[in-house]
Amino acid sequence: MKEDSLKHGAFGWCELMTTDAGAAKSFYKTLFGWDTEDLDMEGTAYTVVKIHGDETGGIMKMPPEMEGMPPAWSIYVTVDDVDATAGKVEELGGKILRPPEDIPNVGRFCVLQDPQGAVICAITYVQR
Repeated sequence: MKEDSLKHGAFGWCELMTTDAGAAKSFYKTLFGWDTEDLDMEGTAYTVVKIHGDETGGIMKMPPEMEGMPPAWSIYVTVDDVDATAGKVEELGGKILRPPEDIPNVGRFCVLQDPQGAVICAITYVQR
């Protein structure tokens, strides 16, 4: 990832959760010319999207707890402390849809909803 993507408040990652990750990968590679790299993230297949060599997003099959939801792209905003960020959401009129949790070897994230109903993710990356 670019260094600027790791700064507090930056849009740092885009991720597609879909019912057919292979078909989505093929579609977007052909449409936009993206390069991809397939990884195994602790038993879960994950495709990293690279643009001009920079890791900018990912594609994965929807986990079982998302069954019935439509495929969707998520945007992750980098924050210094995801737990502190999550703690401010409700006082600002928003909702926590998925409380902070760890992604092994990546960081800690949460899913939140703003007062108007828009959904976005916040993430604090593991320091490397």
